[in-house]
Amino acid sequence: MKIIYQTNSFIVCEKPAGVLSQEGPGRTMPALLREALGGEIHTVHRLDTAAAGCMVYARTKAAAAALSKQIADGGFTKEYLAAVHGKPDADAGEYEDLLFKDSAKNKTYVVNTPRRGVKQAKLAYRVLESAETPCGDGSLVRVKLYTGRTHQIRVQFASRAMPLFGDGKYGAKDNLPRLALFSCRLAFADPDAGEPLEFTLSPPKEEPWSWFVER
Repeated sequence: MKIIYQTNSFIVCEKPAGVLSQEGPGRTMPALLREALGGEIHTVHRLDTAAAGCMVYARTKAAAAALSKQIADGGFTKEYLAAVHGKPDADAGEYEDLLFKDSAKNKTYVVNTPRRGVKQAKLAYRVLESAETPCGDGSLVRVKLYTGRTHQIRVQFASRAMPLFGDGKYGAKDNLPRLALFSCRLAFADPDAGEPLEFTLSPPKEEPWSWFVER
């Protein structure tokens, strides 16, 4: 875990892959932050356990409420880098699907019709680079989320025959040890001062990220 920026109200940090982003059993980001800094830690957004990258946590209930409201109102921007098998049909575009989460299997599915438990999911993507990799054709895409559904990026690309590298859960056959999903940018307003803030990170220089020049 790396702390990037902190105030008395919130902390921006880099979550390692394999650490739970919210409260739960085992090693979690809230627990790690409390060990390092003490005091209250409130989760305001989530990141897949297998993914890594930039996250923000509130240190007060007031900051948690303010950041959560920004997320609900669409004023909180989350962008990601994903390395996927294949290449999207267009260099940029939007994906919009209906998603159903099977809690028992901890897996999300694209479905065709609305029903109980089905939620709309929307993202925008831009292809940064396509390349021949040791695991076949691949693309590095930058993704902006408009909704925050469980495993959203993973299932929306996998449903179009472009599973993320390292994502055996959603059909990748590459046997890479890490999921190629990285939270690279957060933009939101300071919950106290109201001024706009932006934080960016780059993924580590390791496979599959190292297969692409534009990182």
